[in-house]
Amino acid sequence: MSVRRVWLRVFSATASSAILVASAVAQERSAQQQDQLPPVTVNAPDAKPPKRATRQKPLPNRSARTRNAARPEQQQEAANAGSSGVTPASSDDGGGLGPTAASTIRFTGAEVNAVPFTRPGEALEIVPGLIVTQHSGEGKANQYFLRGFNLDHGTDLAITVDGMPVNMPTHGHGQGYADINFLIPELIQSVNVRKGPYFADVGDFGSAGAVGIDYVNKLPKNIAEVSFGSFGYRRGIAAGSTAVGEGTLLAAIEGTKYDGPWDVPDDVRKINGMLRYSQGTATDGFTLSGMAYSSAWNSTDQVAQRAIDQGVISRLGSLDPTDGGVSSRFSLSGNFAHSSEYGQTKISAYAIHSSLQLYNNFTYFLDNPVNGDQFNQLDQRTVSGFDARQSFDWRFGSFETQTRVGMQTRYDDIRVGLFKTEQRNRLSTVREDSVREGNVGVWTDSTTRWTDWLRTTVGLREDFFAGRVLSDTPENSGKAQDSMMSPKAGIVFGPWFKTEFYGNAGYGLHSNDIRGATITVDPNDKLTPLDRVPLLVRSRGAEVGVRTKPMEGLTSSVALFVLDFDSELLFVGDAGTTEPSRPSRRVGVEWVNQYKPLPWLSFDLDVAYTKARFTDIDPVGDRIPGAPAWVGSAAITFGRETGWFGALKARYFGPRPLIEDDSVRSLASLIFNARAGYRFDNGLRVQLDVINLFNAQTNQIEYYYLSRLPGEPIDGVADRHVHPAEPRAVRLTVAARF
Repeated sequence: MSVRRVWLRVFSATASSAILVASAVAQERSAQQQDQLPPVTVNAPDAKPPKRATRQKPLPNRSARTRNAARPEQQQEAANAGSSGVTPASSDDGGGLGPTAASTIRFTGAEVNAVPFTRPGEALEIVPGLIVTQHSGEGKANQYFLRGFNLDHGTDLAITVDGMPVNMPTHGHGQGYADINFLIPELIQSVNVRKGPYFADVGDFGSAGAVGIDYVNKLPKNIAEVSFGSFGYRRGIAAGSTAVGEGTLLAAIEGTKYDGPWDVPDDVRKINGMLRYSQGTATDGFTLSGMAYSSAWNSTDQVAQRAIDQGVISRLGSLDPTDGGVSSRFSLSGNFAHSSEYGQTKISAYAIHSSLQLYNNFTYFLDNPVNGDQFNQLDQRTVSGFDARQSFDWRFGSFETQTRVGMQTRYDDIRVGLFKTEQRNRLSTVREDSVREGNVGVWTDSTTRWTDWLRTTVGLREDFFAGRVLSDTPENSGKAQDSMMSPKAGIVFGPWFKTEFYGNAGYGLHSNDIRGATITVDPNDKLTPLDRVPLLVRSRGAEVGVRTKPMEGLTSSVALFVLDFDSELLFVGDAGTTEPSRPSRRVGVEWVNQYKPLPWLSFDLDVAYTKARFTDIDPVGDRIPGAPAWVGSAAITFGRETGWFGALKARYFGPRPLIEDDSVRSLASLIFNARAGYRFDNGLRVQLDVINLFNAQTNQIEYYYLSRLPGEPIDGVADRHVHPAEPRAVRLTVAARF
């Protein structure tokens, strides 16, 4: 399909929606002018005339669900922060209407921080059904599991922070790499969760889910806290906001040092900061933000189980003590919002520079019996883009309607490489590439309330991807482009007896590493021919569900879903080659509950089951390696504005098939984290967290593949490779708010 035809389709779809909305709005105003007398305004002698007509306040969004935090003062802080200024364009919830689903949910930052977690990425486990773990050093991106997907480091889970994308296409370590280690949990205002390919404003990486994290623009009180804990854990954070001119200046800085329980200390050294200026309100205002993050670490990667069993290393030992990495991220971003009689305008723009040097050795001496199999992955990039959208409130005949139109663009300028190393010294280059890759997404959706008990949404999205690869192997250089149109639809019935029913369906997509779309020969030997893979892969999904409040204080939802992929094609960053996978289907159910019997007490229970299978016929089997069937979590939180507070959270990560015939399976894990503390009247808080309360001897992650230890057969040994869960750890925090 030519670029011209793509843009004609995009322009036609968008223009049609805009013309329809403009025509309807004009007709509605004309009718009002004919049927009503001109308004008369009488001003008092000292009164100032209005600057412009104000927009009618949107109706409450009955489709958006918010779970309140247990502690009253946290609710108030979140409310204060949320009312202080504009939020990113991607946080637009559609006002009084807007698309929704049974699995759509929003959490406050207070609720995120009400339970203890080991690392910043685990703050995202507030998302029902999401497991966040780590198979390497603390500075590396986490590994994510959701809806029967082993999402690796972020594939098919679109994560944004303040409107900036976290996922990285054509990344040195893996497609969609999403490093969230720069997150400062204390600054979170809200976490907005949407699952499935049902939303027109969600594009690449969002088929399984999309998680939008928004920071506060203003803190109710300044924060200063320090934490000390087991295994050399030290963390300090200071944050505060103050009025500057007509706006607010927010600043925060965080430092972390952590060795971990490993025989080779992680020696994490992290510095993280943010500076933001905001002005105005959520509907008319702007923010300007700068963020900076830098980290260095050693890593104990997953190790062969037989090495532990044979006493070669301890359970917390390493088979290559020189593994580790260095990472940095710097960004500038801005958000702008404007409301008028024509609707709501939101624009977000950003520029990001990130760098990663990663050293791993997963197979030890399988490929190189002399120097070992350690390799270095390099990724340096500059990313820029924007998200602009406009919403219109109008009437389709007598029916209340909201239409949104938007455009999202992104451009990545990347230097990416893969090198063979020994003790972090380069031995040879597998491949090194200069990549320029961009995409544009244009979308529209309309939600209409037909009756008090029925509303529908229809949406359409067109994505266009293009780029070029300049490789050190000329045969692997080239250009690639592709486009896809994705229709979406949703319906909501109710409420009846505090119960609503939902149905959603849509098409989505997943991009592959563009190097896989231009490759022709194996970069290892420069001779073996390889097949190219498509740049875009189609996904299709549907969901039905119900949300109800059967009794005072209890909110419960159930969602049944199906998600199909034409092919889970991946570029294997560890090898520098493409690995085509097979078509797949996931069918599952999620049950989410929150019970708040008292203002200071809250219970949460989330359970999810997914059946994940390859859908073609292959004698090796139909199980998808690493795909979890059962996951779940339960939490109790309590506390008032002052006095004692605490939390207890349990997280269950069920067994997974490690190979296609299901003959090798991982262990299940059940880990409890606990918190107890006291809050004084003067703003001082003392808090004790216990991670892995019952000292469970389990694994964070497991794989099954070939590796070779010294002295083993040259062809290697197939074995489990595990990364143990950290043993019980205690962390003491002393904090002040002033």
